Amino acid sequence: MSIHFKTAKDYIKRSPFQTLAAVFVLTLTFFVATLVSILTYSSSKVLRYFETRPQVIAFLKDGVSTEVVVALQDRLLADVRIKEVKYVSKEDALSIYKKATSDNPLLGELVSPTIFPASLEFSVKNLSFAQAVIDEVKAENIVDSVGFTAALGGESELKNVVGRLRTITAYVRIGGAIFTGILAMASFMVILFTISMRMTTRRDEVEILNLIGATKKFIRGPIIIESLIYAGGGVLIGWTVAFIAVLYSAPGVLSYFGEIPVLPKNTFDLLSVFGIILGFEIIFGFLLAYSGSVIAISRVKKAR
Repeated sequence: MSIHFKTAKDYIKRSPFQTLAAVFVLTLTFFVATLVSILTYSSSKVLRYFETRPQVIAFLKDGVSTEVVVALQDRLLADVRIKEVKYVSKEDALSIYKKATSDNPLLGELVSPTIFPASLEFSVKNLSFAQAVIDEVKAENIVDSVGFTAALGGESELKNVVGRLRTITAYVRIGGAIFTGILAMASFMVILFTISMRMTTRRDEVEILNLIGATKKFIRGPIIIESLIYAGGGVLIGWTVAFIAVLYSAPGVLSYFGEIPVLPKNTFDLLSVFGIILGFEIIFGFLLAYSGSVIAISRVKKAR
């Protein structure tokens, strides 16, 4: 194996510009692949955030007994589509109103708890459940009306919200996959041409090795190792550049999006995400390099 590595190293030294071209294209491919992976991860997190973010508020009628309210609250808690059910009394509603109008204390002094309805606030685990849950809650006798804490464009637009978010996420995934696929194909062609040229220039050497009884594995070994070196270098450089770019921009991105978890805030979690991406890219890069080198070797042999 050490002989193969030494031979592959010699091949790379003999054609530095071909090596740079191959590594550059592979670096660009895996740089984009890493960014697309992060964008896919972030878009999925944004979609998940907005699917569970809207808070549904069921305003209760006046004069409802505590037992009836508790019974409804228990039914909502038992529903697998619903999470985080909270009862807000008239006094709690007044306190929330005063906090919202703290810049103008006079507004808070002009109202009393009696004008605010008690309510049950909850969120759904998936935005696609919202319409059905709302219709069921509206049918309850003690519920006066239903509202939202999130600006979703009104109840009539609720059914379109999840579709819009999923469409955006799908565009990111499909567009990124197509662009990455084009670059991967370009990388494959560069490896194919580079190895083909390498085999062509070594044709006499290969014929001599065949005459002295060298095995196919011995002849192909340095070529395959050379292509794997290209892939390994491209993966590591592309991934590292993308990682540094994301790491550098992470504070600003997290600050801009606030509560939306577009990126892991914990360093270990962020490294875990990038570690998984690196693992898949190494596997894909080596498969790309190996298949390209094998096809190039077989094409040159047929041309002989």
